[in-house]
Formats: sequence, C-alpha cells, structure tokens
Amino acid sequence: MRLSDFDYTLPSALIAAEPASPRTAARLLDMRGGGLADRIVNDLPSCLKAGDLLIVNNTRVLPARLIGYRPLKDGGGEAKINITLHRRIDAARWRGFAKPARKLKLGDLVVFSDELNAKIDFIGDDGERGFAFNHIGDSLDRALEATGDMPLPPYIPRPKGIRPDDRDHYQTMFAAHNGAVAAPTAGLHFTPELLTAIAAKGINIAEVTLHVGAGTFLPVKTEDLSKHKMHVEWGRIPSPTAAMINMTKAKGGRVIAVGTTTLRIIESCFRDHNDIRAYESDVDLFILPGFKFGVIDMLMTNFHLPKSTLIMLVSAFSGKENVAAAYRHAIADNYRFFSYGDACLMEHSSD
Repeated sequence: MRLSDFDYTLPSALIAAEPASPRTAARLLDMRGGGLADRIVNDLPSCLKAGDLLIVNNTRVLPARLIGYRPLKDGGGEAKINITLHRRIDAARWRGFAKPARKLKLGDLVVFSDELNAKIDFIGDDGERGFAFNHIGDSLDRALEATGDMPLPPYIPRPKGIRPDDRDHYQTMFAAHNGAVAAPTAGLHFTPELLTAIAAKGINIAEVTLHVGAGTFLPVKTEDLSKHKMHVEWGRIPSPTAAMINMTKAKGGRVIAVGTTTLRIIESCFRDHNDIRAYESDVDLFILPGFKFGVIDMLMTNFHLPKSTLIMLVSAFSGKENVAAAYRHAIADNYRFFSYGDACLMEHSSD
C-alpha cells in the first residue's frame, strides 16, 4: 500500500481557522447507509438510538509549546529555542521537538522562565530531544500552564501568535486528565446541551483516555506504508467503560467512537486481548485498509489531512472509496476541514 493512495487536493480556504459558534453548529456529513446527507452536529441524537454507547476521550491538552533560551557557555548571551512537547515520559520528563535542535546537546540547560527550566537528557531523530524539568507532577503541569502556549497545529494561522481564546477553543468539554499536546478534535463539537439531548434519547456515554501527541501531525515520510513507524501515545480504558462496552455489545447496541483517538485505544485493547477489559498501555496501532476491527461500529470524526495516518484509518473503517466520495462532496460543498473544522459520521464497512 502506497502513501500516494491517500492523497487529495484541498483548497487552503477550506482549512478552518476558527471553531464553529456555537460548537454544535458545525456541519456533520452523515455517511451512513452508503449515502451522503448534510446535517449539523446538533442533529447527532437523531442519528443514534436508545441503547447505543457513545465513547469520548477525556484527555486534557497542556500548553506544551514553549520558548526557551540556552545560556551560551562563553557568556555571550542566549540562544533562542522553540519547543513543542509531545510525550510525557514520567512525572518530570518529556520528549519534545526543538527548533533549532542542533543547538541542544546532552546536559545543556534550557531556561523557559524564572521558574521553569530543563536539562537535555535524550537526543532523538527529527529534532526530538528529552527534557528533564526542575518541577515534578502537578507542579510541572502548573508551570507549563503559566509558561506555555496552546500547541495549535501548524495549519491554523496565527500570525500574531496563539490567542487567549484558543485555550478554551482547543479544549473539549470532557478534558480531565493532563497529558495531551493535541486536542481529540471530534470532541470539540460537544456541549452540555448536546449531551443532555443524547442522554434523553437513552444513549449512554462513557470515557477513555488517550494522550494525543504531536506525532499525530508528523508527515508520513515513506511511500511504502509497511515501513512507516507509528508514534506512541499512552492510553487507558477504565473498568466501568470496559463493562459498558461489553454490556452494550451483549444487548445488541452499537458502540460509537467520538474521534480516531477513542477508536485507537479501544481497538488496541481488542488487538492485544481479543476482548475489552480494563486496559492501560502505550498505543502505537497503525490502521490501514484491511485492518480487522473488533469493537467500534460507528465513528464521528473531523476531516483529516492528505497522506496522514488518520485518513488511512478512516479509509480502513468506512472503505476507501466511501471516504474518497465523502471528501469530494465535502470539498465541493465548502465544508471546513481539520482541527477547528466540521465533522462526519460513518459506519464500519467490512469491504
């Protein structure tokens, strides 16, 4: 399977720079039943039925974009470094991408503020570095909140810098557990009012955690997809959610993933154990057409970048031709794409 098989041309004007307001006013392309229907997110309850289970990702995005300075050893000033953290290693250490990375060697000190600094403890590929911070646990999270900016993806234009309202816009209402450096964007469309309408129809809601990493934005560099190395993200399925999934399946209900991150942690558990149980693991599941899904029946997700692992995932889930037709329709009808954009609702196809 080739990278070029998952390419398409998107007019730049369709890349959303702002979220819909209200959030439920975002458009929803309904792909169920082999057709295409133009709806809005507020119509979601009418697309589901009593006994279904909707699962969301409750990760919380940290302000993981930092500007640091490496004090020059000759006393000649400071070297500016831009850093995007992408994966927590433990309570005091993160991996991150640095620009320019060549200026950071093992043992170097990077100063972010009077209160926050880190030593380089790892040298990786593609500008990746390890940062051992001078704070630990909740103290480190508070220092990042005070010092960092929200790590908006590079395709959202912010020529004057990240705005204060992005801290709210780029966070889902489910956000509870610190650790993500990118939002699970399908969840951005939800409001308390929408959840009330969903619950009123007898649809259950459960939560998982997958800490989305900046690796989700890294380009796939190999044309031969069998050679692509998937980035790693930490995830967890709590016992109550596992029980709700199993009960829903036993009663003939459908399991609907809100977002590809939710789908990946659940299907990763099924791949590892051939069932759903309480689960905590690093997740590196790379889903391509031909993948055998074991749990998820429907997926609500945003529109994804060309040649990305996410468009490969949705092509595997709903069928490559179905997805291609949906994307052609969305482009022709001026849907808004990517993180702040519109959504689609699709069923699993066994084709």
